[in-house]
Amino acid sequence: MTKEQIDKLLSEGRFPEPTGKRKLVETHISWVILCDEFVYKIKKPIQYSFLDFSTLEQRKHFCERELELNQRFSEGIYLEVLPIYKQQRNYRIGGKEGKQVDYALKMRKLDPEKQMDVLLGQNRVSETDIKKLAQRIVDFHKNTRIINKKNVLDIGEQFNDLALEKEHISKQLASEYGCFIDSAIRASDTFLSKNKKLLNDRLTSGFYRDCHGDLHTRNIFLLPEPQPFDCLEFNDDYRKIDVLNEVAFLCMDLDAMGRTELSDLFIEAYNHFLPTLQTESESRLFLYYKSYRANVRAKVNSLRAKNAASNSERKNALREVKKYLDLMESYMELLYIK
Repeated sequence: MTKEQIDKLLSEGRFPEPTGKRKLVETHISWVILCDEFVYKIKKPIQYSFLDFSTLEQRKHFCERELELNQRFSEGIYLEVLPIYKQQRNYRIGGKEGKQVDYALKMRKLDPEKQMDVLLGQNRVSETDIKKLAQRIVDFHKNTRIINKKNVLDIGEQFNDLALEKEHISKQLASEYGCFIDSAIRASDTFLSKNKKLLNDRLTSGFYRDCHGDLHTRNIFLLPEPQPFDCLEFNDDYRKIDVLNEVAFLCMDLDAMGRTELSDLFIEAYNHFLPTLQTESESRLFLYYKSYRANVRAKVNSLRAKNAASNSERKNALREVKKYLDLMESYMELLYIK
């Protein structure tokens, strides 16, 4: 679907059940419509280096994949994949009549005030919440599939993907950021080359699992029990990772929000329940993983800035790019000071 069609669906379209509220939340890869009781997620017809939603068949496949993967820890939230039809000049989710134009993933709506990033902004996340969350993630990691075969150096390719955004970032922020991206890529290549054995040892030790892949505070509810959702479905390699890489995303996110004490508490609690960070080399690896996660957020926000619908959205996205690049630089400085 196009943005114009989404707007038409939002204002005049028909949904499987009556709803008074229809609010659109847009990400760089999806449109999400919040109704009274349910949420409908529609994938944008886009293609990047790391995902391909360009065809109707691909969007159906990844809707079904998202439904399947999230059942591992979000049972009862992800409900079904529904077709979207065009009926004369309007659009309808579900049913069987009309010309099929796309697919929507139907989810049960959770209380947005219980989203972890919202609660953090209100200073309402306790140490107990963090410890419960650590236990919840450990339980998931212990029960998800162990990955035995993987190119452990593929994270370097993903790290270096930021180079595709270098020209845009240099023009929109400052040329110094382009220079930093170049130096960060060189440092990443050096680190991975020196630590290939450590990564392979962690693979053979069972630390690589079929994880969530996108574990940050906006993808967690505290109801008050922790409820992760919205795992990464569009690229298996991004999800089949070292568990330390997984939790580095959450810890980086907490650091970015100025809550380093909660970040430290989470990794301490996680490591207590599932010892995975026991040596100086693993501590350095954790820093590298956090720098990689800040790198990814910088890239995503650069893409958001390129596709922003307004100047204010573009400026907000660029501020996020700067924030995450600065955080990435701070991690890499620590990595090489240690």
